[in-house]
Amino acid sequence: MSASCGAYAGYLQITGNFHSVIDGQFYRSAQPTSEDLASYVRTHGIKTVINLRGKHPGAAWYDDEVKTAQELGLTHIDFGMSSSKLISPDKAERLVELMASAPKPILIHCLSGADRSGLASALYVRKIAGLDAASAAGQLSFYYGHVGIPVVSTAYAMDRSWDDIEARDGKEAQANLLNGVAVR
Repeated sequence: MSASCGAYAGYLQITGNFHSVIDGQFYRSAQPTSEDLASYVRTHGIKTVINLRGKHPGAAWYDDEVKTAQELGLTHIDFGMSSSKLISPDKAERLVELMASAPKPILIHCLSGADRSGLASALYVRKIAGLDAASAAGQLSFYYGHVGIPVVSTAYAMDRSWDDIEARDGKEAQANLLNGVAVR
C-alpha cells in the first residue's frame, strides 16, 4: 500500500499535479516552471495565474514566474496563504472575489498543488461554479496529493477551513430562510 502511495505521489510530482477543475475556466497545479506555464497557455488558454504562495521577490521560482507571465501576457496575482493555518472568513471571501473577477481561464497554484490549491479549488467549485458541497470538498483529497488527517498533517487546516466555511454558509442560508430572504 505505501509503495503505491509513494508511486502516486511521484506521479503527481512528475505531472506538476496539473488538473482541470472546471474545463475552460479553472485549473490547478503545483509550482509551474516557465515551460509549464507556456504549455498551459498553449493547451488551455490560461489568462490568469494566481500564486497562493505569496510574493517572494528575489526567489528564483517567483522571479521566473512573474517574468514568464509578463512575456506571455498573463495577469499575475499573488495571494499568500498558509497550508498550516486556518483561512479567515474575510480572506476566504477576498479569494472568492478575486477568482470571480479574474480573466478566465485561471491557473491557481501553490507549492505542491495539493493543499492551498485544494481549498481554493473547493471555493471556486462551490461559490463560483455553484456545484454541490460534495464536489467542492472532493478538491481536498488524496487524488490531488492532499492528506488532511488531524494531528498527522499540518495541512488539515485546509479541511478545517473548508468545514468552517460550509458551516457558516449553512447558518447564513438557514437565517435567510427564516427571515424570508431569497437564497440563490
